[in-house]
Amino acid sequence: MDDELFYRLVSLENLFDAWRRFCKGKRSRQDVMEFEYYLEDNLFALRDSLLKGMYRHDPYQSFTIFDPKQRSIHKASVRDRVVHQAVVNIIEPPFERQFIYDSFSCRLEKGTHAAVDRLRSFLRQVSSNNTKTVYALKCDIRRFFASVDHCLLLLLLRRQIHDRLTIKLLENIIGSFSVTTHRGIPLGNLTSQLFANVYLHELDRYVKHDLRVRYYLRYCDDFVILTSSRSEAFDWAERIGAFLNNRLKMQLHPNKVTVRTWEQGVDFLGYVLLPHATVLRTKTAKRILKRATQENLSSYSGVCQHANAYELERLFRTKALGDFLKYGSLDHT
Repeated sequence: MDDELFYRLVSLENLFDAWRRFCKGKRSRQDVMEFEYYLEDNLFALRDSLLKGMYRHDPYQSFTIFDPKQRSIHKASVRDRVVHQAVVNIIEPPFERQFIYDSFSCRLEKGTHAAVDRLRSFLRQVSSNNTKTVYALKCDIRRFFASVDHCLLLLLLRRQIHDRLTIKLLENIIGSFSVTTHRGIPLGNLTSQLFANVYLHELDRYVKHDLRVRYYLRYCDDFVILTSSRSEAFDWAERIGAFLNNRLKMQLHPNKVTVRTWEQGVDFLGYVLLPHATVLRTKTAKRILKRATQENLSSYSGVCQHANAYELERLFRTKALGDFLKYGSLDHT
């Protein structure tokens, strides 16, 4: 079997490129600085261990974030994250060519704002510019990252990758983490983002080719389908639920399957889309007001620019300036 893909993956050119991409914006962190201090030695040693088949993924450092809900993040070592980037550099392009246009998570120029803009365009089309009722079926997969089946994921990867050594490395990375036996991929790995799209491409194919749904878009494990028929929306939800259970060994979140009209508001990725406005979800707006500082103003302003949120932007700018003048620092917690 040809292992050309693997030798491209472990080439010094790719490993140094992986380092450059990985360390962007992270050079001030202690573990990154330590790795960079002996950068060439570390990358040569990493390449040697990969070529000899001696590379083994290190344990993860786990911690919890609240953004906005509680999430368990598993942080890999710098060495392993360079490997993750090197893997994605090489294996992502052939998968990317297969993904549907309306899959928006962790893809170039396919962020949250692009997804929201696309959904608004769909809503206008299906409603004939708000002259007809349009129903939005919104679904969420229950505990998606914790539910990914390792064997099925590897099977899907092998469809595209026929390189023995690359598959062995992927088995190493996938097997480095589990929630239950042979299930789960870690939030925090760059590879997990690609694996999620590979896994849920099966859902995309089912919805687009088997159900023949025209107006469908997905952002990771959240997806929306538009239709002019309320009963059709519920029928599709039932069929998708059965597909996920039988084919991908997953379940729709029972409390996050909703059907709403555009007039009622379509809640997606922190925004609520209405016929004549796009507003921020109430929880999102409250979180911005609570966390706004001089340091993150530009980021939050970007969020507001994609919604009718002039008053909110004025409030959090005032709040951030007040904190700065009071505490004399860029951030106060």
